[in-house]
Amino acid sequence: MAQDLTEFGFDALNTPAAVDAVLENQEGTTLLVVNSVCGCAAANARPGAKMSLQSEKRPDRLVTVFAGVDREATERARQYLAPYPPSSPSIALFKDGKLVHFLERRHIEGRSADMIAANLQSAYNTFCQ
Repeated sequence: MAQDLTEFGFDALNTPAAVDAVLENQEGTTLLVVNSVCGCAAANARPGAKMSLQSEKRPDRLVTVFAGVDREATERARQYLAPYPPSSPSIALFKDGKLVHFLERRHIEGRSADMIAANLQSAYNTFCQ
């Protein structure tokens, strides 16, 4: 489940320090997937995130934390997702260190991977170069 994203080019952030190194004061755009073992992560979130990258505009960096596995890293990542409550799976787009687009679990459940990909591509068109 974790390799589904890392084999696609996402960097796994396994520690709070790794999360900070990527999300604190960063320049450019970063896509963060809060991965999980639930069915909607496998059926919708991970495929949708990967499909979204088949776009002219895409984030500079691709990273992931795994909820329930890398708990401390996930907790740190969620600090950057405030004011949103903890949600897994979830997908966030940051630009220049600011959260600019966020899909909570409630935006993922019941939606197809195609719909998630289209939603993310719209955000890339707005925020990515």
